[in-house]
Amino acid sequence: MPTSPTTNLSVPSIALAIGAHPDDIEFGAGGTLAKWAASGCEIHHLVCTDGSKGTWDASQDPAELVAVRREEQREASRALGGRGEVVFLGWHDGELDSGLRQRIEVASWIRRVQPDVVLGHDPWKRYRLHPDHRHAGFLVTDGIVAARDPLFFPELGTEPHRPTTLLLWEADEADHVEDVTGFEERKIKALLAHRSQFRSTMGISTHKWPDEDNPEIAGFRSHVLNRLGEHGALAGLERGEAFKRIERL
Repeated sequence: MPTSPTTNLSVPSIALAIGAHPDDIEFGAGGTLAKWAASGCEIHHLVCTDGSKGTWDASQDPAELVAVRREEQREASRALGGRGEVVFLGWHDGELDSGLRQRIEVASWIRRVQPDVVLGHDPWKRYRLHPDHRHAGFLVTDGIVAARDPLFFPELGTEPHRPTTLLLWEADEADHVEDVTGFEERKIKALLAHRSQFRSTMGISTHKWPDEDNPEIAGFRSHVLNRLGEHGALAGLERGEAFKRIERL
C-alpha cells in the first residue's frame, strides 16, 4: 500500500461494475456505487455467471436458484440507486473462462454502456481460490483492451470506447480509497437483498429473515462496517472501499 493513496474520483457520468456472481459487486464496490448514484451517476451491473451453484442445499433446483438470484441482483441494484442496466451473461457458475467468447461479450457491453469508470475483481490477487473471480477479473482487463481498440471484434459493428479509469476491488496492493461514509447502510441493504446467500456467504440462518434485528444480521452488519473501517483507515477516512486504480487505459 502506498503511503498516500489517492481518494475520491470525480463522480463519473456512467459506471459499469463487472462481477463474477450476483452479490460480488455489492461486496466489492457497493458503497462507492451508492455514493456515485446519489450524485447522478448512471450505474450498470454486468454479472458473468448464472449463480447456479451458490447454495449449500444439494436439493436446490439450479434453474430456480438462477431465477431467484437474478431478481435479488436487480433488487440490490435498486437499493444502491441504480438506474442503469442489470445484465447477466449467464455462463455456468464455477465454469467461467476468460476466453475469446466471453471477452467479446464484455467488450460489447463496454462499448454499449460507454462507462467513464469500470470496476471489477483484481485478477492478480494472491491465493485466490474461486476460479470465477479470477477469470472475471481478466475479462474486465482484457475486455477493456478489446473495447478501446477499433480493430478488435469488427463483427460487433460498434464504435470503440476507452474508459477513463479502472478500479479493481480485492486488490493486494490497493492504492485508491473511495470515501463511503454515509453510504454504509445502502451497501448493507443491497447485500441483504441477496437472501439466497444468507447461509452460505453471510452466516445468517434463512429462517430468521425478515427480522433485521436478529443477532446474525447484526453480526453480518458489524463485519461489513469493520471492513469499511479498515479500508477507510488506509486513507484516514471513517469508512472506505479500497481499490487498485489503473488509468491511461
